[in-house]
Amino acid sequence: MNSSSSSHADIAGDLSAETLTLSYGRTPVVQNASLRLRPGLVTALIGPNGSGKSTVLRALARLHRIDAGRVQIGGEDTTALSAREFARTVTMLSQSRPHPSGLAIRDVVAHGRHPHRGRFAGLTDTDREAIDRALGLTGLTLMADRPVDELSGGELQRVWLATSLAQDTGVLLLDEPTNHLDLRYQVETLDLVRDLADRGTALGVVLHDLNQAATVADQVVLMHNGQVRATGAPEQVLTSEHLSQAYGLTIDTSHDTTSGCVRIAPRGRHHARGRKPLLTLSA
Repeated sequence: MNSSSSSHADIAGDLSAETLTLSYGRTPVVQNASLRLRPGLVTALIGPNGSGKSTVLRALARLHRIDAGRVQIGGEDTTALSAREFARTVTMLSQSRPHPSGLAIRDVVAHGRHPHRGRFAGLTDTDREAIDRALGLTGLTLMADRPVDELSGGELQRVWLATSLAQDTGVLLLDEPTNHLDLRYQVETLDLVRDLADRGTALGVVLHDLNQAATVADQVVLMHNGQVRATGAPEQVLTSEHLSQAYGLTIDTSHDTTSGCVRIAPRGRHHARGRKPLLTLSA
């Protein structure tokens, strides 16, 4: 297939999961989970470690077997799509990725164009434009010829993000995309996520930082013990009641009338002694 035939997903629409049950071996880890990713919106999946967030994301990406339930895109079951068709529609940046060796950054990013090319076809002008755009969006243009073996963990994280962007799909799934990044690139990555949504991409993002979720998300999905406990706008889900129950400690939330921000303050053991909360997250 020539990449010039389409620069976006061949299949458009919501990516939705309905009543998913997912397991590792014989151990169920997600039960009856439903959610919907819509074009132009950022959906943040939050919850304690082991709550099933990443497993659900992998199921949406066809990387985890579904025991029960279904995943659809544009009203069509994703199992009906070929691997190439699906890869032109949905991209996932996971936490576990191979460490490339002996390649330059640009060569790694070029792998994102594989679903748009024939088996033996070279790069087209459209492919090169997509690669250059992905490098520019992730701040890698000036270092595109550097060997990936020389990169830090944060730099390599940006390379994989650029590879996902080069794939140029209508749905982008990101599992902790700010992991290993310093503060500057965390902010720039979240800005990029917001920009992509504003261009019409449907984004599903697993985040541990509640501040980041409140800042970037249009919709928040709170998971706990393998179940979806709450879904809605950040101000509806990031409440003291929901968060305290899910995380197993007292979490105070308030609304900053000046900035319009949600403020989240978990209470540690020393809070009762009149000290300040151990952590205050403002969004």
